[in-house]
Amino acid sequence: MGNNGWDIINKYFSGLTMEQQSQFEALGALYEEWNAKINVISRKDIDNLYEHHVLHSLGIAKVINFKPGTTVMDLGSGGGFPGIPLAILFPEVKFHLIDSIGKKIRVATEISRSIGLKNVSFAHERAEDEKAKFDFVVSRAVMPLGDLVKLVRKNISTKQQNALPNGLICLKGGELEREAGKLKDRSIFWYLSDFFSEEYFETKQIVFTAI
Repeated sequence: MGNNGWDIINKYFSGLTMEQQSQFEALGALYEEWNAKINVISRKDIDNLYEHHVLHSLGIAKVINFKPGTTVMDLGSGGGFPGIPLAILFPEVKFHLIDSIGKKIRVATEISRSIGLKNVSFAHERAEDEKAKFDFVVSRAVMPLGDLVKLVRKNISTKQQNALPNGLICLKGGELEREAGKLKDRSIFWYLSDFFSEEYFETKQIVFTAI
């Protein structure tokens, strides 16, 4: 596994419990094993699992420290990103991972079970079919921001309990401010290169949009 495995997580997130350390450490072999059966990460990218997928997912934790009891839906989670890394980091936060592709949700479910996560649930469904309310929706999905906001507006709870108001948090690349359009006034943008020094993050951003 490239990038000295999970050491790159330890570099940016200190104070992890022994359980969290072992959970992060276990992800490498588990994803490698499952990816050989069901392709959830491109074959050439599996060696970069910790940098391109796990640490990328944890970028969200650099802009918000979810309070215990917060509920988060991971939309289009694929093999479990950003939901599984965030669920390891925030054991007292409830994560609900959904994806329209059943075999991807199966991988996320099996990996989550293997590392003993108790704060995640899964659904094989489209976002349109999910009716529950959450404090936040997180996503690495490629859908334009405006479309995502329309899709998840029905799922955002009105009860506030975090430093950021409830809404959508997306991991994206490219010309985000232009894409945000009319949403710019209620959005905040961060460059991941402000938090992580690896070259991969130079073009990666996080956008939060209040809903």
